[in-house]
Amino acid sequence: MAQMKLRLSAHVNSDNPPAIKPVLEQIVADKGTIRQTDQGFDVEAELEGESARALNRLILSELRRAEKRTRMRAEWTSGDTVEKFFDYALKGTRKA
Repeated sequence: MAQMKLRLSAHVNSDNPPAIKPVLEQIVADKGTIRQTDQGFDVEAELEGESARALNRLILSELRRAEKRTRMRAEWTSGDTVEKFFDYALKGTRKA
C-alpha cells in the first residue's frame, strides 16, 4: 500500500510520563514537536504511513509497551480529511 503523509495532533497522558517520554521522542524525532503539560504531552508531527489507523495503532502500541496505562487522543489530517481517535478507537471523520 502507498505511503501517505499525515499530520498528527495528539494529547498523550500516562500514569508514568517519564517512561513514555523517550518513546515519544524516538517516534517523533525531527518530524515534529513534543511539549510537556501538567496532564501529559502535546504532540505535533508529520509522519508517513499506510493510514491514520495504522499509524495510531503503531504509536499507541509502542507507548503501551513502555507504560500500560497510557491514553492518547489523536487527530490525523491527510489532505482535507481529519480522523479522530481515542486510544485505538476511531471516534469520527470529518472534512478539514
